[in-house]
Amino acid sequence: MQICSFLPSATEILYALGLGDSVAGVTFECDFPPEAAGKSIVVNTNLAHDLTSAEIDNTVNDYSSHGEGLYRIDIGKLEAIKPDLVVTQELCDVCAISTSSVAKAVHQLSSKPQVLSLTPHTLGDVLEDVLRVGEATNRDVEARELVSSLRERIASVSQMPKPQKPTVVCLEWLTPPFNGGHWIPEMIDLSGGVDPLGRLGKDSYRMEWDQVLNVNPDVVLVMPCGHNLERSVHEYHATQFPEGWKHIKAVRNARVYAVNASAYFSRPGPRLVIGLEIMYALLQEHQPQERLANSWIRL
Repeated sequence: MQICSFLPSATEILYALGLGDSVAGVTFECDFPPEAAGKSIVVNTNLAHDLTSAEIDNTVNDYSSHGEGLYRIDIGKLEAIKPDLVVTQELCDVCAISTSSVAKAVHQLSSKPQVLSLTPHTLGDVLEDVLRVGEATNRDVEARELVSSLRERIASVSQMPKPQKPTVVCLEWLTPPFNGGHWIPEMIDLSGGVDPLGRLGKDSYRMEWDQVLNVNPDVVLVMPCGHNLERSVHEYHATQFPEGWKHIKAVRNARVYAVNASAYFSRPGPRLVIGLEIMYALLQEHQPQERLANSWIRL
């Protein structure tokens, strides 16, 4: 089977199910596992790679206002691959290529591949998508085993002691500020935190800094969507915060953390469970003996 993945989380799922050899095409962002980066890139971005957060936000809004897509598909490479299956998404046109662009591209292919579209909003949805990928690729057994192990780890976090119940704000973007959406409020709840600005399973939304200041959070998690730890730290230090920022409890008590959003929080794949375990450790100040490299840092 020849498979093309149009989003990084799908690539991670496919590899987790032992289908790495069948993955023939990926996106420019598919970097996990590392060998995925060596596959043919069939989806690229129209955005420059050196934009600031504010410039990205302005460019995204400009593209959207003109009805233009942020991504482009290499039809020539797709036709050469002749995929049997294309895995894509309908969750967010900012995070991956739009459904309409996928449909147009697939219509041009001689192989007429099956298209599997994933639309996860919660952790449960992510696990169901793993099962759907397993069903589409004849890896049902592997998918059920993976989901079972992930459910056990989620249950383990939910059952862990939670002496603290901190108020938490997750910054999914900083300029302008957006809250953490979709599965992030659920992860906070499972970790024993309270997210006054979150809406379970719903999109993130643009906030005003006054909303964050009014919450006066005990913990702030800096997780700009799609950024690794280094970029998250850079974005935090480049952000112009309001005067009252230095007075919120999280800043005064040194409980502002940057995390590797791209690896453990942004992508709806198996590594979200690692993100949940990291979040529990940060919210409950329960540091494991060995910290996962490049996962988080105190700001």
